Amino acid sequence: MEYTLVPMDRSHLAGVAELERLCFSLPWNEAMLAEELYNPTASYIVAEDDHGQVLGYAGLHVVLDEGYIDNVAVRPSCRRQGIGDRLLDTFCRFGQAHLAFLTLEVRPSNTAAVALYEKHGFQVSGRRKDYYSGPKEDALLLTRTFRREGET
Repeated sequence: MEYTLVPMDRSHLAGVAELERLCFSLPWNEAMLAEELYNPTASYIVAEDDHGQVLGYAGLHVVLDEGYIDNVAVRPSCRRQGIGDRLLDTFCRFGQAHLAFLTLEVRPSNTAAVALYEKHGFQVSGRRKDYYSGPKEDALLLTRTFRREGET
């Protein structure tokens, strides 16, 4: 499957909002996503095909040297083709160069996502009781810590 990773812009909002509806029980809408385009602490990347269709996306917020991954979502028909892996790898490479750590929440029942995050060096650092609704479920808090050059 051919696709390109690009920064999210206004042309992606409808496709990303559709992806949110396909992937999450409490999806972000277009207005919420549009706000993030103007958030100086946020960075969103999109995997798009040659026709501009959104196949996947990921969002990151950075405060000082801390990174929080909001969402990593891939169109159900495009899963298991490396899109989520490339999106996450992009943020991990950024984290290695600029951050002390990256963190995120994930449903324990989302075993494919948990496996992807563990593949990228994330480890369980906590649990948030009843974090998700629809259905109600705890969240695993996963964190990847980065070492800086010269640190031991």
